[in-house]
Amino acid sequence: MKKSMNCCWCTVTTEKLEESVKFYQEIVGLTPVRRFSPAPGTEIVFLEDKNNFKIELLQNGNATGTAKEGISLGFEVDSLTDMLKIVQSKNISVVGGPVKVPDCSFFFVKDPNGVSIQFVENRR
Repeated sequence: MKKSMNCCWCTVTTEKLEESVKFYQEIVGLTPVRRFSPAPGTEIVFLEDKNNFKIELLQNGNATGTAKEGISLGFEVDSLTDMLKIVQSKNISVVGGPVKVPDCSFFFVKDPNGVSIQFVENRR
């Protein structure tokens, strides 16, 4: 039986970052746990519930096309290299990455419905 992955976050792309933070904090009850800017014009805020599930709010002023599509799901994997091999063995195209940023590495594929799926290897 294949080990299931931990869904570590859902990414919501927004042009209204502050309004979105306020909504998820005041209405949904999530707590902001991390805020950073990985590149000029891009800002990310992670909010978390009591079970450690996170919403990633992504504001990217430089995004165009599919980078502004709205929602993606992030799944934590033990080894990004191993996951890349699995994806390639199934003839699934990588549509973004692999990318290394502080604390993690990741890449994106699309599910059969066109939803972006991010596989993430966290460095702890």
